[in-house]
Amino acid sequence: MMLLFDYFSSEQQNWIDKIRICDWRAAKFLAEMLAQGDFHKALGNGSLFIMADGEQLVSFCTLTQRDCIKDDALFPWIGFVFTAPEYRGNRYSGKIITFACDEAKKMGYQKVYLATDHVGLYEKYGFTYLESRTDIYGEESRIYCKNTE
Repeated sequence: MMLLFDYFSSEQQNWIDKIRICDWRAAKFLAEMLAQGDFHKALGNGSLFIMADGEQLVSFCTLTQRDCIKDDALFPWIGFVFTAPEYRGNRYSGKIITFACDEAKKMGYQKVYLATDHVGLYEKYGFTYLESRTDIYGEESRIYCKNTE
């Protein structure tokens, strides 16, 4: 049975270790922020949502005040979207993104933003491309937006 929960409102167990071993550089960065207690310092108010199959990490994403695009007018951001390779093809990314959007709506946000280098991935989850900007790492990022209504 799949469980979807907020990392900060749960028993944190060994989720940091499970995130750290993911085959994605950004996951390792996220794990280090969590381990060092820098998540909220770096990203502002927000949450890390985890989807688990028992003790197995299925998918995760963040919903935070800040992301890699420096613009205080755009928030909240969905970031660090990841699904473990063995669970891909089941639309778990879509489910966790929908969960994050629903949480944003409950908090009164009418829109959520997402920055990525992917083309064609987030459109299928209802996101609309806004523009491209250079992110805080000096890389080109595509900014997407989705209404939470």
